[in-house]
Amino acid sequence: MRRLFLILGLVGLTTPAAGQDWALRATDERFADAEGLVDAMTGRTLTFYDDGQSKFSAGGAYSYTYSSANGGGSQFGTWSAGAEGIICIAYRNGLSRCDMYVRADGRFVVLTEDGGRYPVRPEE
Repeated sequence: MRRLFLILGLVGLTTPAAGQDWALRATDERFADAEGLVDAMTGRTLTFYDDGQSKFSAGGAYSYTYSSANGGGSQFGTWSAGAEGIICIAYRNGLSRCDMYVRADGRFVVLTEDGGRYPVRPEE
């Protein structure tokens, strides 16, 4: 029984909790369904204000490239979209994360499970 609770606890670390408080603001526009989010993200590269870039490729390939100020390396994995604007990324190194993507003031904003809010630079 103890092992079951340990396994369930570990699963809970890698999936978004139901009722998660994503620190949404009244002006945040959520994606209604996974299909709309996939359409919005496929083929798109998002550049953050620290110059890091997330690239969402067709077929589910994903990469994040750190800015030169943050070492400039890249991480690779796969992405999948879920309900309510949640995108989960499984990295090749075995780590994973789920974040909520919303539109606010005409641009994407990434909300993390721990309450972080990361706006994306407007596309030129």
